[in-house]
Amino acid sequence: MLDLLNGIHIISFNHFLMGPLGVQTLADMGADVICIESPEGGFQRRFGGANTFIDGDGCSFHLAGRNKRNIALNLKHKTGIKIAKSLISKADVVTENFRPGVMDRLGLGYNTLKELNPSLIYGAATGFGSSGPGANRPGQDLLIQALSGLAMISGTRSSGPRPVGVSIADHHGAALYALGILGALIRRERSGKGCFVDVDLMSAAIDLQVESFVSYFNGNYTDSLLSPDIIGGWYNAAPYGVYETSDGHIVISHCDLSVLADGLNLPLLKDYQDKDLFDHREEVAQLISEKIKLLASEQVLGILLQLKIWCAPVNEYETIRDDSQVQYNQNFISSTSAQGTPITLVNHPIRYDGQAAEMYMPPQPLGAQSAEILIELGWDEVSINKLVEDNIVLLAD
Repeated sequence: MLDLLNGIHIISFNHFLMGPLGVQTLADMGADVICIESPEGGFQRRFGGANTFIDGDGCSFHLAGRNKRNIALNLKHKTGIKIAKSLISKADVVTENFRPGVMDRLGLGYNTLKELNPSLIYGAATGFGSSGPGANRPGQDLLIQALSGLAMISGTRSSGPRPVGVSIADHHGAALYALGILGALIRRERSGKGCFVDVDLMSAAIDLQVESFVSYFNGNYTDSLLSPDIIGGWYNAAPYGVYETSDGHIVISHCDLSVLADGLNLPLLKDYQDKDLFDHREEVAQLISEKIKLLASEQVLGILLQLKIWCAPVNEYETIRDDSQVQYNQNFISSTSAQGTPITLVNHPIRYDGQAAEMYMPPQPLGAQSAEILIELGWDEVSINKLVEDNIVLLAD
């Protein structure tokens, strides 16, 4: 178990993806995370990509639920709020990703909680920010990809706009969420000051496009932001892109066109050597494409790699998992769920002093640690049973 954040206590009101995934990063690093869910459970338990469920909970819960304790608590009841505040009074960090104003209405907003705990770090993850004229718009990854321009630059002129194949704004937003909280914790160690950390999906999606935006706003480009077919990105020159082979696809990155021409026996490519490869990128890509589609992937890669041209196969998932470096880096965890079901998860992506993170606690059933956490707060068994009877707390079956 990693100990980078040993002794840091985090209360998480997060649901679905960006919030839980960001907090899981901190849990992987050794923080004690208590996840507070309603007795009905968070939305992530009811949603699974590709309709995938494990032990009755959606994969969206399992992919971001490890290494966290769980208490199922009714925040619509004043005793539920009392318990939440008791936990927060002893916490270093509170995290939430409700729409702006929800925590304030519950009496758990930052301005209230910093009176209770002045050095508290409060992390809010939203769609568009915690304030502003558009802050209350629905913040969901596909909508964000469309609004931020990401879907536009990910498409081609034949396909039209296309979203990236993962919830990329959520994923990057989660990393920024964890990063912001870590920065606030470092300042608190130096000054004792708390902090309101505000992270949103729209800003995360824009941050992902830093190269594209800077190229666009500082250049003279006036053509479509949809990529020409084959070329990978509107702002890249040939041969940068994805090429179909006789049995799959490969990618070719920036390279010396004369070397590529000799390797593929395409002398016509040399006619473009001294021309602007950005202006002629579609012609160049088409020449390369017509040649490569006649060859098998392994054959093309063998030629190009020998010439030290940057290239790679477009892999299927099984190939990725079997990669020797991926296995060495322990990028995937094969373990069992809390119910004993075999489960594969994506591991924490950073190594510390050569050590990879581990799953010391699989994603927990709803309310699995409700009694344990309440006992830590000083509640006795009789009082806990009364909380259960009053529908304030749910204990796991």
